[in-house]
Amino acid sequence: MSKITVVGSINIDIVVSVDEIPQIGETVLGRNMKHFPGGKGANQAYAAAKLGAEVSMIGAVGKDENGKLLLDNLRIGGVDNTSIEILNGIHTGCAIVIIDNAGNNQIAVIPGANMFVSPDLVSKNSELIEKSDFIIMQQEIPIETIIYTSKLAKEKNKTVILNPAPAHDSLNEELLQYTDILTPNKIELEKLTGCKVDTIENVISAAKLIVDKGIKNVIVTLGENGAVLVTKDGFIHKKSYNVGEKVDTTAAGDCFNAALAVALQKNMDIDKAIEFANLAAAISITREGAQYSMPTLEEVLDFKHLLG
Repeated sequence: MSKITVVGSINIDIVVSVDEIPQIGETVLGRNMKHFPGGKGANQAYAAAKLGAEVSMIGAVGKDENGKLLLDNLRIGGVDNTSIEILNGIHTGCAIVIIDNAGNNQIAVIPGANMFVSPDLVSKNSELIEKSDFIIMQQEIPIETIIYTSKLAKEKNKTVILNPAPAHDSLNEELLQYTDILTPNKIELEKLTGCKVDTIENVISAAKLIVDKGIKNVIVTLGENGAVLVTKDGFIHKKSYNVGEKVDTTAAGDCFNAALAVALQKNMDIDKAIEFANLAAAISITREGAQYSMPTLEEVLDFKHLLG
């Protein structure tokens, strides 16, 4: 079986439920607080493994209780965690997630050990890149590590998927030449391009600016409006799916990215891979938590059959 390697962040998510997301300067009362395994990288690795892929992860945690919990959860979920470094004197990454009654969220991340995911760490584990067909990354780790890994992957003819979250104010020009698929959401696309994207037409125009800089495929995730693929040849808009009540959207994007890689690994055409990823993400938002919300391959296929 071909392999997926995720290079990225590992966090403990502290999730607070509220009736409404507070405005700037406003204090609201929360209903409860829960702890979940998270981090965009770990979420994507866990989701891909749950969908049946062979997955390894390169990352870092602190030598603390949260780090142990996160490593154990990845292992139990089927992810090879042996290339995750355990650091003394550095705390494991943490995300504070506020979720309202509609399942919408705001997230603040304290990187901790994630800032020590270095090019040297990737270099020490370069055999994972060699053995993989797909490399998935996000931007909760240092940019120099993302560039180094992308360059290494392209030298070895691997497919690089970059989820530019959290988004910087512009795309690194060097990174552009090593990325095969870029997967921003609407907010990230606005930050990357400086364009307002309040319509599908504006989304396509903004994504085209990135394609014109050299990235072959830009897939913009739009929540309930589905996803749009933009290439030099045009665009394809794929609808979203409604499979139940929206509970928690925290890891929908992570689920999408993982499912996209799994589908492409199974040799689906990219438009069919986006449909598969949209459906997997739709299932994930009907459940609480990040990694615990991820669907199995059987669940996705069952819903696909039910929806026709």
